[in-house]
Amino acid sequence: MLTNEILEEIYQFREAHAKTFNYDVAAMFADWRKRQAESGKCSVTLPAKRSNKSLEPTGQK
Repeated sequence: MLTNEILEEIYQFREAHAKTFNYDVAAMFADWRKRQAESGKCSVTLPAKRSNKSLEPTGQK
């Protein structure tokens, strides 16, 4: 099976980052938010998507 070098590098980074924070997801996200704020780059927060009412069940049997 072929390996993708770029994906392998991403997996290694993610594993190292998670290990640094003892696999604590909240601590990892806090670190990512801190890094994002320190970068000075603008980020976009999009509103939640509206549900598609036509796909919701009608309750009929």
